[in-house]
Amino acid sequence: MTHRTTPAPRICPNCDGFPSAAVTLGGRDRHGHLRTITVHCPACNGTGTVLAHSVREGARA
Repeated sequence: MTHRTTPAPRICPNCDGFPSAAVTLGGRDRHGHLRTITVHCPACNGTGTVLAHSVREGARA
């Protein structure tokens, strides 16, 4: 049996694995397009995973 050198990544408890979201700024531009920005989870830096040892015991489900 082979052993891992690093723990397997786990789903980020802050974003539940959905690290990016489009947020509307309200209103539309002059072409009629909805103005949006993309934001990323600050806890996992937009990856959706964290290392197993960095997940707090209280945050696990």
